[in-house]
Amino acid sequence: MAQDNQPLVAVIMGSKSDWDVMKSASDTLAELGVAHECKVLSAHRTPAALADYITDVESRGCEVFIAAAGGAAHLAGVVAAQTLRPVLGVPMSSTLQGLDSLLSMVQMPAGVPVGTLAIGNAGAVNAALLAVSILATLKPALREKIQDYRDTLAKKILEEKLP
Repeated sequence: MAQDNQPLVAVIMGSKSDWDVMKSASDTLAELGVAHECKVLSAHRTPAALADYITDVESRGCEVFIAAAGGAAHLAGVVAAQTLRPVLGVPMSSTLQGLDSLLSMVQMPAGVPVGTLAIGNAGAVNAALLAVSILATLKPALREKIQDYRDTLAKKILEEKLP
């Protein structure tokens, strides 16, 4: 997960149980060659450790945060309140099939934005791709990787055959 000591993206999840979904974000970042690290921290149970981590990972070069949480889903908002860097939220499926998580993330007050993605796996992959797109605004080599990724998706569709 930690690609080196200078991750460009930090993937934070509120519980180890979120890893089943968030591994897709990590795998996507790895496939595109983006240095990142993944960590379990809770907005409610480990607030001081979360604040310390945000400061630490920013000092090591982190430019984008991906935060995944279920239920009340406050993790992304708490991260956003402590950084000026982009925060992408991935709602996890929970008691109400993730709708509670989605609504918690998407209703951030004006002034503290969280870019909220889809619930679950699609959101995890898209958060990784969006993080790379954000980084690509200053790192042109990443634009080529995103284009190659999309070209591969298009090729797979065009090669599909129906019976």
